[in-house]
Amino acid sequence: MLEIENEIRSKGYKYIACIDEVGRGCLAGDVVACAIIMPKDLIIEGVKDSKKLTPRKREKLYGEILESSLALGFGQVDSKTIDKINIKESTRLAMKKAVLNLKDRDGNSISPDFILIDAEEIYLDIPQKGIIKGDARSHGIACASIMAKVFRDRQCEEIWGKKYSGYLIEKNKGYGTKEHREAIKKLGPSPIHRLTFLKNII
Repeated sequence: MLEIENEIRSKGYKYIACIDEVGRGCLAGDVVACAIIMPKDLIIEGVKDSKKLTPRKREKLYGEILESSLALGFGQVDSKTIDKINIKESTRLAMKKAVLNLKDRDGNSISPDFILIDAEEIYLDIPQKGIIKGDARSHGIACASIMAKVFRDRQCEEIWGKKYSGYLIEKNKGYGTKEHREAIKKLGPSPIHRLTFLKNII
């Protein structure tokens, strides 16, 4: 899973920021992106697309990736902005924020010289490449996928699920499960629901 990163490094790029997002299709909560710079040639065993891992495995890998990463940054965009500018632009904005928030282990800001993204393009004057199904083809993007997923899931469980009880966000993570849709019909939308996503529900 390092072929893509190695090809980019062969062209002289050193700091490759790999990016992925989570929460794009949710009815509630922010869309979250992670940008990560990993050491050259490092492969963490078990890393693959976050959707194919159990929550316990993701949590374990989160710690391993955190310990191994050279730099890490998160970006998120809330439901009101998603409703205003649409989910595609919000995803790009979250990814841009993640890159701008990249910091090394000492807390110093890091600017990558190349960006590798899962099937997107972001508005930054940095060389970049979008990879279709990048989380299955790039180790770095798969790492970013896991970090973004755990980061967002924790917010669902520790913040949104508690603040807006009744929607079971701590369980459904904001996705449109049957229980979640029924709760929206019964309670109406909360402040973190994406109104543009609820047109067939309310």
